[in-house]
Amino acid sequence: MRPKLNDVAAKAGVSVTTVSRVINNYGYLSQGTKDKVFRAMKELNYQPNSLARSLHGKKTHLIGVIFPSIVNPFFAELVEQIENRLFNSGYKIILCNSADNREKERDYLRMLIANQVDGIIAGAHNLGIDEYNRVGLPIVSFDRLFSDKIPIVSSDNFRGAALATKELYQAGARYIYFLGDPHQTGNPTDLRLQGYQKTIAKLQLTAHVHTINFTESPTLKSLSIKKLLAKRYADGIVCTDDLTAILVLRAAQELKISVPQELKVIGFDGTSFVQEYNPELSTIVQPIHDIASLLVSILVQRIDQPDKPLEQMRYVLPVKLLRNRSTFPFEE
Repeated sequence: MRPKLNDVAAKAGVSVTTVSRVINNYGYLSQGTKDKVFRAMKELNYQPNSLARSLHGKKTHLIGVIFPSIVNPFFAELVEQIENRLFNSGYKIILCNSADNREKERDYLRMLIANQVDGIIAGAHNLGIDEYNRVGLPIVSFDRLFSDKIPIVSSDNFRGAALATKELYQAGARYIYFLGDPHQTGNPTDLRLQGYQKTIAKLQLTAHVHTINFTESPTLKSLSIKKLLAKRYADGIVCTDDLTAILVLRAAQELKISVPQELKVIGFDGTSFVQEYNPELSTIVQPIHDIASLLVSILVQRIDQPDKPLEQMRYVLPVKLLRNRSTFPFEE
């Protein structure tokens, strides 16, 4: 059976009240008494109830982390980095995979509030969830605009798309397409499309946007990509993420379109996974380590100093171009 508070008290030879005071670090207690209680807890493998502690005004040392998918290599690596940094700061995470389901995300928010988490890091893509502004908890956002009261961390999406477009132009492409969502929602990722459009205009080329939704299955994306490539209009493609870029490379291979001679392709994210398993892909690399560090740093600051105003509400981190064989042929 799971040990209870009175079991610890009996083992340590103290009262239940004393055990509770030790766990919650409340009032003066001798070091000898504390040692006896902690020793009894260890021998019985007793774990304090985080929710019960929170009801006494103590931290639960739990953080809610909400992201759309942990299958996507970018989110998987980012969540891993966030978890490592939170653990090193004395926190554990409750991971919520919201997918493209708004109601699911709302349910997760209610659950996190019920479990009295100390804060939330949110990077889901569902829109119109006003509950974030009413939860009464410290929140930090990744790549999503909730309100002016919630700090947001993102990469330089505009410059990333501009770098990608210039890379294709310098490689000789003149019919450069953008594969992504053309709908502007007010989130930082919209800047990828804007970066592409403004760069295309500077280069005096014609913009071509081919709709690929983030939530579509790889099968549907592949069908749409093959339909585009079969027309042989594009000689360069900017993708809003690496997984879409990999689908483009696969479709080109099936259609016997040579890369980069006939078609040049560049992605966006640059995860370690993609660099290792698809080393031929040129991509825009987001600084995952720095993003995770900043998200955790801001959240912990808000938890520890809730009344201290933040120095800024928007943080934009630099990206870099990683050139590989999908844009320039390399000498063997």
